[in-house]
Amino acid sequence: MNSERNAAMPTVSREQAKRYMLIRQGLLGRHRFVGKAGAYQYVRQAGCIQYDPVDVCSRNAELTLQSRVKGFTKNTLAELLYRDRLLVDYSDKELSIWPREDWPYFSGYRERSRELGESFEGIPELEKRAIAYIREHGPVSSDTLPIGGTVYWHSSMHWSGNWHGQSQAARSVLEQLYADGVLLIHHKSGSRKYYDLAEKYFDAALLRAANPCADEADFVAWRVARRIGAVGMLWNRRSDAWLGIRMNTDQREQAFDALGRAGRITPVRVEGIGTPMYILTQDAALLDAVLRDEADTKARLEFLAPLDPMLWDRKLIEALWDYKYSWEIYTPAAKRKYGYYVLPMLCGQELVGRIEAAADRKTNTLVVKNVWFEPGVRQTKKLDGMIDAAVKRLAKLNECGRVEGRG
Repeated sequence: MNSERNAAMPTVSREQAKRYMLIRQGLLGRHRFVGKAGAYQYVRQAGCIQYDPVDVCSRNAELTLQSRVKGFTKNTLAELLYRDRLLVDYSDKELSIWPREDWPYFSGYRERSRELGESFEGIPELEKRAIAYIREHGPVSSDTLPIGGTVYWHSSMHWSGNWHGQSQAARSVLEQLYADGVLLIHHKSGSRKYYDLAEKYFDAALLRAANPCADEADFVAWRVARRIGAVGMLWNRRSDAWLGIRMNTDQREQAFDALGRAGRITPVRVEGIGTPMYILTQDAALLDAVLRDEADTKARLEFLAPLDPMLWDRKLIEALWDYKYSWEIYTPAAKRKYGYYVLPMLCGQELVGRIEAAADRKTNTLVVKNVWFEPGVRQTKKLDGMIDAAVKRLAKLNECGRVEGRG
């Protein structure tokens, strides 16, 4: 960004920056997102939310929406994905869920996938067999598609890592066709995916729509702006918020510069933080309302998902909130500071602690294993009551009739 634009940067306090981010996220004030329409509205605002299959006290995407959307249930998301088809399971920031309307933007993903698939011996022929079978018999999983044996294969989707080698043929061809955009996930049964032909659910105009981005640099800029909007406020530096975007430092700098010249992002200086922050220019009115103390700041207590968009840049969270969060799911048990699946606890505009809870499906009981408070947090009756209410909401999300470990 040039010096003229930087000189015009508004300056905000850390408290104002926190307030702005939380209101933008729908985590502070009265619920802006309500019911199924609200869940869809939030995903559109965020661009994407991460999907993770681990289900300890609900999956990451469900926890992300439950903290923001009044009246959210697991069925709310399932309907948006698999009945209404307004949302899509696909790659973005790792495995993600994003709006169907963004399908044309990811045409490059699908083109790269098709090119890679054609390079694997046997895959093109297996694709023809799989498509013919699905067209005749309907949705299939890797267990029900009658293709046996193994093939040498790996996915083009970045979240699959660098693994390559012999793989079950049925699973490989289904995932290849899914990455190609020929198949969609029809539904899931637990962690098992069932696939069907995309042409049954998306009209030809959408499936064949040209990418709105002029070139790769334009696509990178679009994604950078999307991630800024997802977090609410971001800086131009290395960040986990950019995961899944194929760009180096120079390309990121170019994206920020292009977005600034187009007036799509606005720089903001936060007191005590040397690096400029950026918000979407379309959100400047909200920042102004925060600065004028005109925004709704009614306090709520919410549990945040481990991969919640607000937590995508944990160094930013530490800089603003002085709160360190590490998802310890992959940390050996002996080295964990807290627990296997621990959720940050937000009260009002402060991160006041964290909670570890697990749903016991056999007894329909939500077990609260532990609650940790940040240093200096006063454990009042009001705070305790807000935590109990949030635990009850979490139990309801998990269809648990009992809570164990609180009260």
